[in-house]
Amino acid sequence: MNLFNSFIARASAAFSSSPKIRGRFFALVTVVIWVGFIIIARASSHGSLTGLDIATLRILGASSVLLPIGFWITKSRRSTQSTTDLEQAGSFWGLSPLSRRLTVQMGLAGGSLYAALCYSGFFFAPAAHASVLLPGSLPLWTSLIAWLMIVQPINSNRMLGLVMILTGDLLVGGPSLLNIFNNEGVWRGDALFMTASISWSFYTVLVRQHGVKAVHATTAITVFSFFTFIPLYLILCLSGLISSNLIEAPIPEIVFQFLFQGVLSVVVSGITFNQMIRYFGPVRSTMITAVVPGLSAIGASLILGESMSLYVMCGLALVTLGIVFGVQRVPVKS
Repeated sequence: MNLFNSFIARASAAFSSSPKIRGRFFALVTVVIWVGFIIIARASSHGSLTGLDIATLRILGASSVLLPIGFWITKSRRSTQSTTDLEQAGSFWGLSPLSRRLTVQMGLAGGSLYAALCYSGFFFAPAAHASVLLPGSLPLWTSLIAWLMIVQPINSNRMLGLVMILTGDLLVGGPSLLNIFNNEGVWRGDALFMTASISWSFYTVLVRQHGVKAVHATTAITVFSFFTFIPLYLILCLSGLISSNLIEAPIPEIVFQFLFQGVLSVVVSGITFNQMIRYFGPVRSTMITAVVPGLSAIGASLILGESMSLYVMCGLALVTLGIVFGVQRVPVKS
């Protein structure tokens, strides 16, 4: 027992005193959750819940943590501001720390739309496709949207990286599009993944454009989704326009999705990702997360038994190289 306590004490001391160890820890947690998100979401398509059911549990799980945090942030801010600044101090009955306009814009792109699109996509396309078209395509769409919205230039290094990512996307999604008239549903999943990636990229650019803190942004999109997606989901279910298996699904499955998709995927990974950026910087952090497409595809192959075609493997390689190459710093000429 004394030996165990001594080990815990030394490990705690090393963690608290070494920024490098803390950075590696946050990077490991982020990558594990991101890889697990893809594998578990694909595996869930063979379970009891529908894609919109899982999206609902994601929003409810995140709301259980972030709505109280949003209320506390807004209350603290409003206590120090005049009554004329209340809109700047928060919105949505004091639960979102951002203005109503920003909450709606960011919540639609990074909350409701993203959740509905990506979870529905896993019911049509395999995890390897999600690996390339979801996280793998983010640098492509984020760079293009940032170029359009905030006139952020794209240097030659990044342009080459984006071309590699686009080529990888076409290798993965192109063959499924050729079967669009053959009643094969993979192209639907690919289209949903790609649209979800564009939606999340738009949210990312909004965060960058307005300089929003990570906790505030994550809280705002969760608040918006809670007050819009959840009521709409309930209305559509009660009217019979969409099907739901939440009532019939096993309770352990519901609890697991609530905790993993909501608390871990949204809250915990949001914190660890931003802490990783704090220790490694945005460039090295992007290079670290470049392992996510390959690891998730390999994990799905080993755990779920999904096969990968030559096109998918080449697409994965190109997307990974494109991410790494696109974030390399351009040497400054003296």
